[in-house]
Amino acid sequence: MIEHSIQKDQFVVKVRVVPRASRSEIVGEHNGALRVRIAAPPVADAANEELIRLFARTFKVSRSAISIMSGHASRVKQVRIAGATPGILATFSDRSSDKL
Repeated sequence: MIEHSIQKDQFVVKVRVVPRASRSEIVGEHNGALRVRIAAPPVADAANEELIRLFARTFKVSRSAISIMSGHASRVKQVRIAGATPGILATFSDRSSDKL
């Protein structure tokens, strides 16, 4: 199960990032984290920026609604999505049922 929490209108999820993938995509669960492949390399914050763009596109929120709370230089991060709605939660539930 993917570690996550909901507090007021904020959704926080544990993410495991795999940089330098062929394309950016959310692929499922890995050791309690949402596994995300990122096309960008982990250089000069490029992978973090691509992660924010991917989440904004996937969960249909603005980029400013997404922030990396911890793990900026790590593969395992805590990501917060502000303004969580039932649509975001439904999308997340669909992803968490995927198995690698």
